[in-house]
Amino acid sequence: MSYSFHTLLIGAVLAVAAIPAFAATIEIGSPAPALTATDQNGQKVNLADSYKSGYTLVYFYPKADTPGCTKQACSLRDSFAQLTEKGVKVYGVSHDTTDSQKAFQEKYKLPFPLLADTDHALSTAFGVPSKGEYAARQAFLIKDGKIVWLDREASTAEQAADVLAAIDQLKP
Repeated sequence: MSYSFHTLLIGAVLAVAAIPAFAATIEIGSPAPALTATDQNGQKVNLADSYKSGYTLVYFYPKADTPGCTKQACSLRDSFAQLTEKGVKVYGVSHDTTDSQKAFQEKYKLPFPLLADTDHALSTAFGVPSKGEYAARQAFLIKDGKIVWLDREASTAEQAADVLAAIDQLKP
């Protein structure tokens, strides 16, 4: 099979054009994305403000009110007092609308904000891949504006335990 130079060049340009969405992979030590997002109540949340004190957990889940996502959120809800004692602020993020996030929060009495990432700005900034309208399940722990722990295959029922264990390991 023979390809012309132009065919190869066009293929290379298209391949490179697809890279930027995931080129800025976040690793431990990377600055945390400082974006503003909309929560379940339609209020703007400036994540940079949250990073100024204590820990911030930004966790991504595929879809509100689905079995795995509910287990993940309820794990954090059930351990919220422990997380708060350790200085952790929690933000759940999915591509759901504010109305879906509000219904999810109310149904399961979630004590933390859920951010509606309908434009995928947060998931792109954090390097979280999406499959169609669903963000991958990932979690990022931030302190002093830097990523200090991340979980690219975040747990469902054990999410809170994983975060608490990470904090215990991070302490000098």
